Amino acid sequence: MLIDAVQCVGKFMKITAAKMHDKNFLSEIQVPQFSMLVFDKAYNYYKQFNEWTGKKIYFFTRQKSNAVYAILKTISETTLPKKQAGVLKEEEIEVTYKEKKALITLLLRRVCYQDEKGRLYVFICNNFIITAEEIALIYKQRWVIELLFKKMKQNFQLHYFYGENENAIRTQVWCTLIAQLLLTVLQKKAAVKKAFSTVATLVRIHLVSMLDVYELLKNTSRSWAKVKVKNDRQPSLFPK
Repeated sequence: MLIDAVQCVGKFMKITAAKMHDKNFLSEIQVPQFSMLVFDKAYNYYKQFNEWTGKKIYFFTRQKSNAVYAILKTISETTLPKKQAGVLKEEEIEVTYKEKKALITLLLRRVCYQDEKGRLYVFICNNFIITAEEIALIYKQRWVIELLFKKMKQNFQLHYFYGENENAIRTQVWCTLIAQLLLTVLQKKAAVKKAFSTVATLVRIHLVSMLDVYELLKNTSRSWAKVKVKNDRQPSLFPK
């Protein structure tokens, strides 16, 4: 899944068999020039990284522990106490991969970062403009997609499937994504501080009730104030 870092909703998704490697997903992503893509090290694919570099699309990911590379230049290097977060080392490196029996080289930026708990992270990217601290901060935003998956599993029926065939599974996943998107829009339009789980619960309880869900979310009093419905029709979930 590809999500928007600001809106926290899915922009592109593909359901594949478990045996298909994650890196195959990268070639299907279509983003505009100067976009920033953040993903974990399971998507390590140098050929795709090179294509993005040519299109001026930036990526940020973690380097695999068994990665083979050559250090071209050490930009900075320092030591920090265990409980102090910061950049330990910044380097320019070169990696190679084979394509049609030819050896292709790719220039990357390698950043070693230590967090507040003393854990070490090694990032690679093709952006040589921003600071090393900004690279670590951008990668930290990747956790948003994990929170989205957690939100979907907690508030929708994705911990089990109603059917076992491929069509049933695809249908249930797509319905979940649509519901998550609609509830996110409703939460944003209502401009309330209620948690997403609260919004989902209220909608679930009053799904067949003749109530304006939008007004229900905005109402802060303990007692429900009656809202007149024009023409006695079911109120719209998203009023104009």
